[in-house]
Amino acid sequence: MLAETICSAVSAAGLGIAAVTAWRKRFLAATRIAAYSLVPIALVLTGIVDWVAGIAFKPSVWLGFGLLGVAWLLFMTTRAIERRGGGTRKERRAAARAAQGEAVAPAASAPSLGAGLQGAGAQPKAKPRQQSAAPGEDFSDIEAILKKHGI
Repeated sequence: MLAETICSAVSAAGLGIAAVTAWRKRFLAATRIAAYSLVPIALVLTGIVDWVAGIAFKPSVWLGFGLLGVAWLLFMTTRAIERRGGGTRKERRAAARAAQGEAVAPAASAPSLGAGLQGAGAQPKAKPRQQSAAPGEDFSDIEAILKKHGI
């Protein structure tokens, strides 16, 4: 009852402002104000105001909104943990298996990661280990680069 009275008063005030605006020869603005001022009374007559008032003052509705908030919070928390933890369980297991193997050969200058596992239980092929060069043996390529730059 109170909501209908307030909406009616707002509509009457808006129509009064529209009349004053039209009296000042601003017809386009007056028409726009009249349109906006008719919206509250139209909402009362269609019953939307009663429906909104019924929803706003029921504790069960607020409980439902609270549960929606909790569900959203849980969903966002799990998303954040998943992003931080490295993805799905399958991805974490694959990363753990890759970490167990040797990623860089002793004499290699780049990681020797394979193209992936062929089967579910397949182990990566072991590459033969190369003997590391003794210090000071083969610096010919470095010397050539230094000479090229005049150093």
